[in-house]
Parts: sequence; C-alpha cells; structure tokens
Amino acid sequence: MLLEIATTHNPATDLGYLLHKHPNRFQTFDLSFGQAHVFYPEATVERCAVAMILDINPVSLVQKSRNHGGQDRSLGEYINDRPYVASSFLSVAIAALYGSALAGRSEERPELVETSIPLSARIVPLPCRGGEHFLRRLFDPLGYSIKTSSYALDEMFPDWGPSPYLSVELSIRSRLRDLLAHLYVLIPVLDDQKHYWVTQDEIEKLLHHGKGWLADHPERETITERYLKHQRRLTSEALTRLLEEDQPDPDATESLHAREEETVESHLGLGELRMRAVIEVLKNRGARRVLDLGCGEGRLIQELLTEKSFEEIVGVDVSHRALEVARAHLQLDRLPPRVRNRIRLLHGSLVYRDARLAGFDAAAIVEVIEHLDPFRLAAFERTVFEFARPGLVLVTTPNAEYNGQFEHLPDGQWRHRDHRFEWTRQQFMTWAESVARRFGYSVRYQPIGPEDRQIGSPTQMGVFSR
Repeated sequence: MLLEIATTHNPATDLGYLLHKHPNRFQTFDLSFGQAHVFYPEATVERCAVAMILDINPVSLVQKSRNHGGQDRSLGEYINDRPYVASSFLSVAIAALYGSALAGRSEERPELVETSIPLSARIVPLPCRGGEHFLRRLFDPLGYSIKTSSYALDEMFPDWGPSPYLSVELSIRSRLRDLLAHLYVLIPVLDDQKHYWVTQDEIEKLLHHGKGWLADHPERETITERYLKHQRRLTSEALTRLLEEDQPDPDATESLHAREEETVESHLGLGELRMRAVIEVLKNRGARRVLDLGCGEGRLIQELLTEKSFEEIVGVDVSHRALEVARAHLQLDRLPPRVRNRIRLLHGSLVYRDARLAGFDAAAIVEVIEHLDPFRLAAFERTVFEFARPGLVLVTTPNAEYNGQFEHLPDGQWRHRDHRFEWTRQQFMTWAESVARRFGYSVRYQPIGPEDRQIGSPTQMGVFSR
C-alpha cells in the first residue's frame, strides 16, 4: 500500500526537515512485519511529495501468529487483504518512520512544526468499512477536502457492486503533526481491524494522538470503539477519560478574561462601536435571518432584537455557561411569545459542520476567530463559508498594530489571555482574500473605532458577500 504526503509550501522541500528524511535518498526500513520504503517522487521548491510503500511479508505474519500461541488455522490466515491495503500496519509505520514529525519535533525548522501549511495525503488503497459516507463523516469535521475513486469488487462480475476499498486524497492547510495524528488514528478506524491484540496501552495512544481534536469530534464514540477493537470496557474508559482530560471547560476562565479585555478597550467604548457597525451593515444589506456565531452572553442578540427587521436570530456558542447567561440576560422566559419566537440559542462548535446553520441571510462572527487555534481555522472556514454559506458574513477581529495605543497593555501582550493570535491589517487581509477566493465570496474591509493613518483602527472588520 502507498501513503504519499505532499505540500506546495514555499520552499516545499522543507517537508524533508519536518519528516527527517532527505529528498535525495531512497531509504528502506526493516519492520517486524516486512519492510517500508521511503522516497521522494517529486522534490522542487514549488511542490514536494514523499512516498511510503509498505512491503508486508504474509508468511511471517502467519508464523508470528503461531509463535504467539495461535492454535486454529484457516485459509483466511494465508489469503487476505493485509499485505495490500492501508491498515494498522500503516499506522505503526507512520509512528516508526515519521515519529519525530508525529511528535512535533524538528531541530532544523522548529518554527515550521507549529506552522499550518498546505498538505495533501494520498492513500492507495484504503479499506472503508462503512463506505465513502463514513470516510467523510470522519474527515469532513476536521476541515479536509476529500477526493475518492472506488474499485469494483470483481471487474468480471460488475453486478457484485463496489468493493470496500477506495483510493483517497485528503487536502488541508494544517500542521504536519496534525495530519499524521489524524491518519494514525483514523486509518485503522476505517479498516475496523487491528493486526495486534488491543490492551490498556491503546487507550494511552488514542488519547495522546487524539489530543486537541477527538473530544469534540461528532464521531468520537464510533472512532473510540473501532480503534479499541470493540472492547466495551476499554471503550468506556477511553471515552470517560477523553471528556475529562482533553475537553477543557470553556467556561472556567472565559468570564474573567473577557472582563480583562473590556478593561483594556473600555476608554474607547469598542464593544458598543462593534455592535453598531455590525448592525448597520446587516440592516443596509437587508438581512432578515441572522446567525450570531460565538454569541457569548448575548449582547449582539439583545441589540438585534430592538430592530424589528430581523425576523430570526440564532445564537451559537460552545460554552454552556455563556448560553445560560445569555438566556438570563435576554430574559427569554419573560418576553412576549412574538418576540421570544424570533430567538434561538444553540450549543455548538464553529469547527464542525452543523446542518442547523444552513439557509441564513447573514452571519456575524464578532471577536471570535482569534480565540481559535490557527490549525483549526481551516475547519472553521469550511463550517461557515462552505457548509453554512450565508449570503453575508461579517468577521471582526483585533488589529494588532493598534495594541501599542492601549495604556494598560504591556508591550507584546495580546488583549485577551485566551487569544491564539492577533493579526495585523495585512495578515487579516491575506487570510480574508484567500477565504473569499476559495469559497466564492468577495470581501471589503471596514475599520471600527478611531482610525490612525499609520496603524489603522483598533478593530478591523471583513464584510464577505456572495
């Protein structure tokens, strides 16, 4: 089976530093079940691709089974698909050959390890027990673009239908370590088999390589069950630990940090200025059904309610506590039915596809994206601009160039301790124009707050239209 990973990052040959494999060398590695060959079919500044081919020895697999006490013999031990398809053997090879990249280590390019770059992974052939639909349920929420081609079960008998095998190409902008972690976990999940006995150690591997993405994945129960070979006790323990260890409480410090941010910006009244700017654009564009994505405690929703032109207002937030505060703040139980029926509050994440978000005129995303890890931006972009796809999207975010004007903000510090980044105007424009181009939108920019000729305004807003 073949795994090919490619990038168009410039220079693309940096991929060799990340993988600790030189582009000019053909390397062969001995593994317990055969050999793995690693080579670069393409290595230019514009595009670099590295291929891993596994050469599995089926006879040694049977002998190893006997040496471990196997008694019953069947023809299936000798005639099966294990030497030819991507499976848990490939996951083991990824950990063995690309272990440094999987762990996020690179002495030569340490800064590149944490950089999201354009990546693609081609896997041929990949067993998909559950079909292409299940494959998409696993990779769509992680932000991947997916291309597949199928194989007939037997070309001589087309009536038998398709086989469970697909050629798959996955594309994403992310850290290489995240791509490898996704493949390490999800390849055996798709295959729904493992070539070795699953013990307690597999829970540790799953939690380690699933850190940062598995706890929020809509298919986490299925992924966990299949990865642990349907062992109920292990699955139950893994799910319990997953939710305890890897899903941080979004409510724990949010209120404190939000107050800190308000204190920094309070002398400018930026919160109120942002609300006015967003509502003005929504009204001018004739939006009737509006999403407030990352609605927090419902301040924008409260302002939208005062405008009768907004017929349906839906707030979405990942924090249960924030939604409860929003309900109390809006006094939903006391509102007249005709007003209350205009509002819905939904618990949800902005990095996972959600059918409830489709069909709206506009989406407001006010001071939200800077709270996302950069490697999650690709999933956020697809959730909003590809799947929900409102006609109008408003995105506001801090302008990092203005931070030096805040008296109580130390040099080099961001406005909120939970911010994962703060962009300059050029960085925001580069991101926004890339999003607009890829998803069929146009974008214009609007400053919010007092504007300085040299450093711009404290808040920048992108207005995306299609």
